[in-house]
Amino acid sequence: MPYTRFVLPLMLTFVAMALASEMEGSQPGAQTPLLLVANKGDHAIGFIDPELGRQIASVDAGAITPHELVASPDGRFVYAPIYGNSGVGQPGTDGRTLVVIDVSAHKVVGTVDFGHGVRPHCPLVGPKDGLLYVTTEIDKSVTIVDPRTLKVVGSLSTGQPESHMLAISRDGRRGYTANVGPGTVSVLDLEARKLIAVIPVAPRVQRIGLSVDDHLLFTADQSKPQLAVIDTATNKLKTWISLPALGYGATPTPDGRWLIVPLRSGDQVAVVDLDAMKVARTVTVPAVPQEVLVRPDGSVAYVSCDASRKVAAIRTSDWTVEKIIDAGASVDGLTWAVAK
Repeated sequence: MPYTRFVLPLMLTFVAMALASEMEGSQPGAQTPLLLVANKGDHAIGFIDPELGRQIASVDAGAITPHELVASPDGRFVYAPIYGNSGVGQPGTDGRTLVVIDVSAHKVVGTVDFGHGVRPHCPLVGPKDGLLYVTTEIDKSVTIVDPRTLKVVGSLSTGQPESHMLAISRDGRRGYTANVGPGTVSVLDLEARKLIAVIPVAPRVQRIGLSVDDHLLFTADQSKPQLAVIDTATNKLKTWISLPALGYGATPTPDGRWLIVPLRSGDQVAVVDLDAMKVARTVTVPAVPQEVLVRPDGSVAYVSCDASRKVAAIRTSDWTVEKIIDAGASVDGLTWAVAK
């Protein structure tokens, strides 16, 4: 009788406390890290809980597909340009809008209309001015949007067609676009809002990334399995890094030691040692790796795998795939947000 009278109520109290704690953590005010993904085939943005390793919600972005995403610095909103229904340089619809999604509410709360079909693609937030920079490739430009008013406030000419992806230096002074069809990189002065240089690279390129110190720029040759390395001080090609297969982007780890390169035809990612400037290892992932996003603490690299509806989570301490996460159809762009 004493055991039943005192211990059982105590156990029930602990259970109730645990349940209350779990419920509190799931409330809108809790700081929950989320991995957001563009599920192109579903015309939607997926919300993945990286700890649970599963997609927990999805937001319909409209009839035309978003490809890339970026979260606001405070994690409250995600900006998703609506590109169109085809690949870069291919016939299809030309998207003209960007949607704004409230992370906590899981709904579209705003729209930017660029006025005509521009195929808006890669959005980034300027680290210095807080403005939103979006590649608008039909106009051969990067369009600037004020995220507070959702109004277009400027534009920079890239001087090249198919300016598909964008990288911005950490001081916010320079922007770089990968111009797919021409096989070039445009260098932009974001403060003066003007084109500085166009760098010839290869017959065709894809994606673009900066080293952590902003000294090196990387873009993938689509005619040979190699990665171009550009010196940002001179805006000239510095060297090439040989790859096991055609590369598709390049994402550094926060410590600046490694560069992670998806190899779409090989169903692998290559891990480049930036000290040695060569591939140190490869990691097998689900079919058609597309984009890489490294967790802010550097512990995990997330890889969207287009053809397999999966996101691979790679532990960077030993380069082991620790989770395979189910996502939506044709998963592509990734961004990291904290719902507050």
